[in-house]
Amino acid sequence: MNLKLVIANKNYSSWSMRPWVLLTEAGIPFEEVQLKFTDAGDVADIEPWSPTRQVPVLWIDDQPVWDSLAICEATAELFPAKQLWPADAAARRVARSVSAEMHAGFRELRRNMPMNIRSSHPDKGRTPAVEREIERVVSIWETCRSRYGAGGELLFGGFTCADAMFAPVVSRFKTYSVKLPSVAQRYADTVLNLQSVKQWCAGALVENEFVPADEPYATRV
Repeated sequence: MNLKLVIANKNYSSWSMRPWVLLTEAGIPFEEVQLKFTDAGDVADIEPWSPTRQVPVLWIDDQPVWDSLAICEATAELFPAKQLWPADAAARRVARSVSAEMHAGFRELRRNMPMNIRSSHPDKGRTPAVEREIERVVSIWETCRSRYGAGGELLFGGFTCADAMFAPVVSRFKTYSVKLPSVAQRYADTVLNLQSVKQWCAGALVENEFVPADEPYATRV
């Protein structure tokens, strides 16, 4: 079986980060195909790769799977031994729920705190709506850690799809210097220290593209 993961800029593409972190942290071999955002925020040269003209897309042999959550589900199904969802049924239901909530929600946080790994914008984007969404993220992390996290330092103990889904939010909280309660901060630090996240961030830091659509708090030099 041949896997190709099509992504965009590592500095900006939160959607791409999720399956890349999932595959890398799980030790699943894949070929990376990196495309680039245009100034308008579109993905250049995407047509041969994605039926939606968006990233990420995981090609499994000659079949594309698009959308980050669908890729997580497909990967977990292909590699059951990796235990990418919690083994406990109740925990698994919660993991899927919070992953879907992350996938579909938190629009104000996304809009006002776009992912930008190489930059630092303390306290930017802190609208009342964003503050409420930050509180919700913290609540999810604290609840999952207290109820299901006894086996390790991640949301459900060991690494799961849910941690991959929240990894871009962890990076946002670092970029915008969001102060977190102790349990949430410990979780965020754990995610930042995952080898997969370190590798992704290292790749982001060497990129030099400037995409105006993703830079509301900076100007091109």
